[in-house]
Amino acid sequence: MHQITGKGLVGLLLALTTAILWGILPIALKVLLDVLTANTITFIRFLAAAVIVGLWLAARGKLPSLALFKQTKITLLLLIAIAGLLSNYIMYLTGLEYLSAETGQTLIQLAPFLMMIGGVYIFKESLLLWQKVGALVLVLGLLLFFNQRLVGMVSQVSGETIGVLLIVAAAITWAAYALAQKQLLMHFSSKQIMYMLYFAGSLCFFPVSEFSPLQTMSVLHWSLLIFCCLNTVVAYGAFAEALHHWEASKVSAVLALTPLVTILAANIIATIWPDFIQAQHLNVWSWLGALLVVTGSTLTALAPQFVEYRAARRVRKLQRDVF
Repeated sequence: MHQITGKGLVGLLLALTTAILWGILPIALKVLLDVLTANTITFIRFLAAAVIVGLWLAARGKLPSLALFKQTKITLLLLIAIAGLLSNYIMYLTGLEYLSAETGQTLIQLAPFLMMIGGVYIFKESLLLWQKVGALVLVLGLLLFFNQRLVGMVSQVSGETIGVLLIVAAAITWAAYALAQKQLLMHFSSKQIMYMLYFAGSLCFFPVSEFSPLQTMSVLHWSLLIFCCLNTVVAYGAFAEALHHWEASKVSAVLALTPLVTILAANIIATIWPDFIQAQHLNVWSWLGALLVVTGSTLTALAPQFVEYRAARRVRKLQRDVF
């Protein structure tokens, strides 16, 4: 079993780096969608990540062994992971064409919750009380976040309805990818898995990409595209390194702040550069909903810590009573 280093401050800073990068990402993607198609952006991000991670693995002689694919189970798991992650990328990005960056980032918080539910049904993992509470709080938060638009989205199909359905589907496919990756980690390292996924994504999205707009893009759009490519590698790298120093539950709790980063970043950017992006107007109930989404995600992530803490207290109490 992997042992963390215990460098809590380093783990916290790395987790915050990931949260900030992932929080800003949908804003950059939203602007890029004005000039590039979702397929093109996804292809370029996958290609850049595949090259960077591939070179890193090759330099260390750690490229994945093809011999393992003689096992049908491994091949099937990899196909599920590829289909899940590729579907997640394209449906999330397509959903952003209909939604604001703030809405998309808040809604995608369903992904880790769905992964947890999948773990309960597929791997027979136990669902703790605080995880159930966190799930209820998260769902309540989403309902409050959409309080101004919920009736309209349900009563009639609109662009926003389509966007919400796409983001929810993206969350479902991300959960499928994550569950498949969990099993693949028995045979490959996380970097090897991501390299194979990035490489497969490059091949799949190349035929449906349009490269002519690249010739007329502004410096701003090129800068955002480069940022999105690096974000794919740097954010994930910071996330993986955070897990090396800090407990997974605590890292996940910090990442639950990502929707608030997106909302705050969108408002700050809209204030400084109003022509660059328009922030979504949120009423008090929507802000409360966003906070509840973060709270629910945090409770779900930290539930194992609560159980361990209470168990440790009981053990210490018994030891005091005995001695």
